[in-house]
This record gives sequence, C-alpha cells and structure tokens, in this order.
Amino acid sequence: MTATHEDPVVLDRREGPYGEVVLRRSGELLQIIANGCFLMDTSDGRSERLLVDAARDALDGRPAPEVLIGGLGVGFSLAHAAADPRWGRITVIERESAVVDWHRAGPLAAISAPALADPRTRVVEADLVAYVNETSDTFDALCLDIDNGPDWTVTEGNDSLYTPDGLAACARVLRPGGVLATWSAQPSPEFEGTLRNAGFRQVRTEEVPVARGVPDVVHLAVRPG
Repeated sequence: MTATHEDPVVLDRREGPYGEVVLRRSGELLQIIANGCFLMDTSDGRSERLLVDAARDALDGRPAPEVLIGGLGVGFSLAHAAADPRWGRITVIERESAVVDWHRAGPLAAISAPALADPRTRVVEADLVAYVNETSDTFDALCLDIDNGPDWTVTEGNDSLYTPDGLAACARVLRPGGVLATWSAQPSPEFEGTLRNAGFRQVRTEEVPVARGVPDVVHLAVRPG
C-alpha cells in the first residue's frame, strides 16, 4: 500500500535492551514510539520548554546553575536549555542509543545539533534510575521527562523513580536548594503528596493548556538546604 500524507512512515526501528524503539514520520511530525507506546513528537514543545524554564526560575538566582535532564526525547528540553546562556553545565541522560543516534546523525539533528555542539552539553547513555543511584555528580536542577508522567510510566522499572526511595535518589543528586521538575501528561495530586512526604518543599504544579483534554503539567519541588 502506498503511504499517504496521513500514514506514519517508519524511519528507523531498533531492538534494544529495553525493547523496541521506533522513529517515524507523520506528515511533518517526527514521533518516537517505545514498545508500542507513543512517547512524544515534534508538534509543540511548550511543556518541555516549561520544564526547563520552571526549574531555572524556581532556583535561588545562583550563577550558572547546572542541570541534569532525564531523557533526550525529540530534543526540545535540551535545545531550550542550551539556548539559555544562564545555564551552566547541561547533562542529558538517555538510555536508548537509537535516540542518541537520531540526534547525532539523523532527522532529529534539525532540533538538537546546535545544542549538542554547545561546550556545556554532555550526553550520557545510561538508565536514569541507575544513574541517580550511582553517580557522584550533583546538580542544581533535575528535569525528568522519561515517562508520560509518574502515573503512566513507559517501562515497569521506571515506577521506582517516583516512589519515596526513588525521590530520595533524585534528592541525592541535587545540591541544597536544588529543584526537581517532573513532566507529566496529566496532573497527579498523589505524586505531589509523595514529593512532600519525601521531604521536598515548595511543591507545586504548573499547567500547559491543551486544545482538548487534561493539560500537560510540570510538578516542581525544592530540596531543602
């Protein structure tokens, strides 16, 4: 069957240690699908940009804050952070080597090439859950965008990141007064409660209105110190 403008076209399909990951084109949009679950596309990016800006704005004005971005995705968060000279070191954790390839030498380079060339940027191929438990590095902000939200994880292993133990690991990589920003496809009052119970302060949620349905949100929380 000949593809029409409406039919998604698979550009690359890979089998990795976490299952299948697919890059496809639908009209002018690029989409990432993981194990049959739609993750994100290049249609908007407002909520990903809010993720980065809200984390920066919630900091205490410290110079050149360093940010850890969990998930490279289509590159909106990285590109937005790198376009802001106020950020210092920008570290991105991405567990799928295919996604990194699509940015370095594939269709997603149109979004991320300048950011990847920025000397502040470092991309680490690793699982974020393992990284926050094992790294000795610390950051001023941690921006999480590896799932569709704390209540809708992409893989079963990611569930632990949003538990008290997982949030303690996130707090461990944050400097005192550091900010945890978590992207979600829907508000999660339960997650807000978990953040408070894990010791985070100034817990709040910012919304990005959408044309239909519930808004995308960013959950914000500050590590005491």
